[in-house]
Amino acid sequence: MKRAYRLARSEDFQRIRRTGRSWSRPMLVLQTLRNDLAHSRVGLVVGRRVGTAVVRNRVRRLLRESVRLRWQDIEPGWDIVLIARTPAAQTDFWQVKAALDSLLERASLLQASHTPGNESAPR
Repeated sequence: MKRAYRLARSEDFQRIRRTGRSWSRPMLVLQTLRNDLAHSRVGLVVGRRVGTAVVRNRVRRLLRESVRLRWQDIEPGWDIVLIARTPAAQTDFWQVKAALDSLLERASLLQASHTPGNESAPR
């Protein structure tokens, strides 16, 4: 993911945690807050509780790839933080992607023309 689309500063994560909204699934938490930019930014949090360094890096890769595949469908102008929970260590890519899709849909962060199952769009 390009640097401009990443959240990296601790202050940004704290601001989103303090004033943003949150949705959760057993393996993933999604926190959001409106930003004043023309694009959205994403930050990942995978704590030590999830597992060893190898496991945490694998979970990060799964999350990054899931976000990459959905990036064009995400509404612009949002700061998004994804927090991995312990069960994420035992899941595969498809389960992580399904959890992310579900959370994005619940948070209404998917653009209307790109929502899954929208068959009325021209081909």
